[in-house]
Amino acid sequence: MSTLLLSPADLDELARARVLLDQPSLAARLSNLVGSPLEKGIARLPASWRGRVGALAHDALLKALETAARTLKPEARDASPRLHKLLGSISGGAGGAFGLAGLAVEIPVSTVLIMRAILDIARAEGEDIGSAQARLAALEVFALGGTSRSDDATESGYYAVRAALATTVGEAARHLAEKGLTSEGAPALVRLITMVAARYKVQLTQKAAGMLVPGIGAAAGAGINLMFMNHFQDVSRGHFTVRRLERAYGAEAVRAAWQALDPGTA
Repeated sequence: MSTLLLSPADLDELARARVLLDQPSLAARLSNLVGSPLEKGIARLPASWRGRVGALAHDALLKALETAARTLKPEARDASPRLHKLLGSISGGAGGAFGLAGLAVEIPVSTVLIMRAILDIARAEGEDIGSAQARLAALEVFALGGTSRSDDATESGYYAVRAALATTVGEAARHLAEKGLTSEGAPALVRLITMVAARYKVQLTQKAAGMLVPGIGAAAGAGINLMFMNHFQDVSRGHFTVRRLERAYGAEAVRAAWQALDPGTA
């Protein structure tokens, strides 16, 4: 089967997308921000909270999937990253002031804001954010990113996660198209959110740990949430650039071009 070759300009865009998707892990970026390994903060997390974070992640993602798209107009327009960074910082500052107890309230709010920012970028990249496919592609972003350059970035990161989610994403998209967002008779949607939440809860744990590093204080909430928002906006730009190129050239051609990129420069 023949495939279209990407133009030089689109190859450059794919290379930039790969940089965004292969960026250093969120844990490494948080450690740079707080000036201390996150292990110190993780050691201070109560065992009861670690057990609860999975449920928080699952419920927050479901809420975000239900509500975020309603706050955006479907017409194509440029993304507004600064607005979402500001809102995320405010949310993080408020949550950080109350420690772990505040996070239980702040996580659902910040997750909806992150989903809104993801959909904002998706819309700017030509996605129909009212469609089931676009909304589930936005949900995928919470499971993407966070690989290190020491990994095999060609396969073990971005494309491996998409492949792991592909079947469930397809089943969930069919359910959303037929019945909308209802949990009744939607095992694929529940399964997809559970799969994504399993990865998202790791990032939420790292976020909480960053706030508990000695000497950081409550003001860290705004800075950490800003980094959280930056992280997911970067991953979104990469992900939806790839999807836009796939619509133009086909998934096979884009993946082949991705694999051909020099890991040292992309």
